Amino acid sequence: MGTTKVTRNYQITLPKDIREIQHIRIGDKFIVTAENGEIIMKRLKGKIVERCFGSWKTTGSGVEFVRKIRDEAEKREKILGL
Repeated sequence: MGTTKVTRNYQITLPKDIREIQHIRIGDKFIVTAENGEIIMKRLKGKIVERCFGSWKTTGSGVEFVRKIRDEAEKREKILGL
């Protein structure tokens, strides 16, 4: 376990041992949440469409719905800085 600090741009560097143990690579995406006073990072696995597959019930074109989900997810990721 290593330590890190928040920079003036509110960024952190993950300690090398954590990166190696978890096989974290450049470009990996994470979702960051706060629960019970703790910060929790979870790696996003798979593509957006794969994560959403089967989670919707809609009428109309499935392709249109998938595009809508992908666009909304990408907007949210941009807002969150992911």
